Amino acid sequence: MTNGRCVRHGLRVHSTAPETPPPVTSSLSSPPRTDPAAAPRSVKRVLVLRYSQSGQLDEVAEQIAAPLRADPSIQVHEETLRPQKPYPFPWPFLTFFDAFPESAHMKPQPLAPLSLTGEEDFDLIVLPYQVWFLAPSQPVAAFLKHPVAARLLKGKPVVTVIACRNMWLLAHEKLKGMLDDVGARLIDNVVLTDPGPTLATFFTTPAWLIWGRKRGFWGMPDAGLSNSQIRGTARFGRALRDALHSGQERGTQPLLAGLGAVRADAKLLISEKAGTRSFYLWGKLIMAAGSPGAWQRKPLLLLYVLFLIALIVTVVPVSLTLQALLRPLFRGWLTKMTAQFECPSGSATDRTALYDN
Repeated sequence: MTNGRCVRHGLRVHSTAPETPPPVTSSLSSPPRTDPAAAPRSVKRVLVLRYSQSGQLDEVAEQIAAPLRADPSIQVHEETLRPQKPYPFPWPFLTFFDAFPESAHMKPQPLAPLSLTGEEDFDLIVLPYQVWFLAPSQPVAAFLKHPVAARLLKGKPVVTVIACRNMWLLAHEKLKGMLDDVGARLIDNVVLTDPGPTLATFFTTPAWLIWGRKRGFWGMPDAGLSNSQIRGTARFGRALRDALHSGQERGTQPLLAGLGAVRADAKLLISEKAGTRSFYLWGKLIMAAGSPGAWQRKPLLLLYVLFLIALIVTVVPVSLTLQALLRPLFRGWLTKMTAQFECPSGSATDRTALYDN
């Protein structure tokens, strides 16, 4: 268990900014927008960036934003990122896999224009994001690669919030590299993962994404986060509210330590590295065949799907068995990696009672 007071070191996966950043825009989410420049100086300003396909991440963002929005001394600006060409949900089968090459290579599709100019001054940024093919989702990557983000986030404290199946370690390393590129300060990270058994989520998550079936089947639990997990994220909003009252966002310590913000499973790191390598190599080949949606990519995508199924059926079980047998030899390394990935917020829960209902 980590308490949020940790030193960042070791594994890093940096982003590579494109020579010509994609245009970015967005419109505001459903809550009414307020002009950050109109707020008196005594009011703290918070930017909440939002993008969600299924609506699950929006529910999480709303739980965190609600306590901030309800406080008259805090002004919340909510910005919904909207791709120029919206991603469908549920995903058609081949369209889903067609998104992986650009996701893996951090070459996102452009977004519609933002209402933000980059001249606004925020005290805190809350950045919820999804994991797409072991990388940050394309809309979030597109935002972070745009010049507006460089002006807006430079020197600012950022709280990231991840909602995903269970593999997020390397995606977050990539996102940290992108935050470094724009000069932002990662001050906290919250991670919510599907509570279902890993084997079950191999079936339930694709069924949700491709066929829109969230309800469990064949005795397996529902896909996605539980309602209690989503409701529980309100404690992070309450803690951020109190931290803003006392100006803690200007410091270097995490604001969400002691709230069970993140539990890392370093055992997944080897599988994530293998998956990332596979996505990168196949993605390079598929991108060489054409741009997203090109018919020339479809045969390669189908070939990759067959390769992926064969990998899951044959190599993955053997790999997991070997990892289980060798785990005692790597216990020290796993402990170190777990502590590293749980930075900066940690997994300790000693302050949870203060902010739970």
